[in-house]
Amino acid sequence: MASPPPSITPFRVLEGGPASATLPQNLEAEAALLGALMIDNRLVEDVITKLKAEHFADPLHGRIYAAILTLSARAMAATPVTLKPMFDTDPAMAELGGPGYLASLTQNGAALLAAKDFAQQIYDLALLRELIRVGREMVTEASDTSRDITPITQIEAAEMALYKVAEAGEVQGTVKTFLEAAREAVAQADRAKRSGGHLSGYTTGLTGLNEKMGGLHKSDLLILAGRPAMGKTSLATNIAFACAQRFSQDRARGIEADKSSGAPVAFFSLEMSADQLATRILAEQSEVNGESLRMGKISDDDFTRLARASTELAALPLWIDDTPGLSIAALRTRARRLKRQHGIGLIVVDYLQLLSGSKTSGGDNRVQEISEITRGLKTLAKELQVPVIALSQLSRAVENREDKRPQLADLRESGTIEQDSDIVMFVYREEYYHGLKQPDPEEADKHMKWREKAEKIFGLAEVIIAKQRHGATGTVPLTFIKQFTKFADRAEGDFGGGDY
Repeated sequence: MASPPPSITPFRVLEGGPASATLPQNLEAEAALLGALMIDNRLVEDVITKLKAEHFADPLHGRIYAAILTLSARAMAATPVTLKPMFDTDPAMAELGGPGYLASLTQNGAALLAAKDFAQQIYDLALLRELIRVGREMVTEASDTSRDITPITQIEAAEMALYKVAEAGEVQGTVKTFLEAAREAVAQADRAKRSGGHLSGYTTGLTGLNEKMGGLHKSDLLILAGRPAMGKTSLATNIAFACAQRFSQDRARGIEADKSSGAPVAFFSLEMSADQLATRILAEQSEVNGESLRMGKISDDDFTRLARASTELAALPLWIDDTPGLSIAALRTRARRLKRQHGIGLIVVDYLQLLSGSKTSGGDNRVQEISEITRGLKTLAKELQVPVIALSQLSRAVENREDKRPQLADLRESGTIEQDSDIVMFVYREEYYHGLKQPDPEEADKHMKWREKAEKIFGLAEVIIAKQRHGATGTVPLTFIKQFTKFADRAEGDFGGGDY
């Protein structure tokens, strides 16, 4: 049975700081662990995934640990003898009597029994020191009123710093046994079976998309792209609403959150305001003309339906953040907060190109900045274990082709967006482009042919799945009801989107 870990040396006065400035550390545990590693190099495998050189409070101990890892990586024995040449000129080692200090570390053979305990305690104390450092920086930043930084910005920076400290403790959680992974796979298969054989993730609210993708899967980054006026924001809003509504319905039926085909949703709208998005959702659910609603040209019956829909949707688990000019760092901080406070299971970002990267990403290099943003969104999806739908604009190259159906190459900065995404979907409505080709009514023959085709493609929309890591690509036909900004499944033989 392993011996208990050593007690924590309470505190040690920081060099160069006030007497009250102390940091938690245990130098004896560090020395004992280093000695154990030099006695039995196989112990390196037990600690290397969690412990790093910077976790040691004593910089010399950190350098010794790094040297042990270096020799182990080269398949060389890490002993006081083989490590000696690496510390012959080390000033800190000289203060302790030279490389002979390495041999003195191996004198306590009992440390072999508690190596893992030592490593865990060293790591925990390093987290506490980092927490203290972050706290001090928060106090310093908040106390400096001469800087032109808003309190909200400071709060977001502090949240991000604290999350990084917490994030550091999750290294082991990324490794799963096959049994754990298999259980998750079986759970997904069971959900798909119970849904009728086509939904293993969260619902999109559209049967065609659910069948093609199996729903929205955790940790996936989905890109929803299209030219202006194609309806990508409308589709994203429809999906967000359907997912949130399903969660509410399942909760009312007593279905547990982890077994629901829906989830609470966070919608980051960098282009439209929250009330504009709410207007779209209300118009869709109350079936009131969206344009008439915005202009106030609605009947008493329309207003009654609108009020009823508003009441029914009051408890909808859908949060809208319409803060303009968000950076990817700020978005991740806000998403983590929503996950912690409300348990969000889906994130929608409208749209990707309106996000900004960090100052270090190179403001003059837009491709590099977009690369940082897409990597950040993919990382966020994996961190929070939620699907992230990011809307994206397409380049004008589409307009210069006869066939205006989008392709992967039409994505702006397509290399990084395509690479980091799990699914790429394009929204395409031929009806829009056909409307721009209307001939002069005086050319009766041409106008008649144009009108016949217009009737045939009236309300027709397509979602083109151009990339999908988990399945096949292809096209999903949908109906777009323009007056309600609503997408719906297209019935076989249906040639229209309804009268409007």
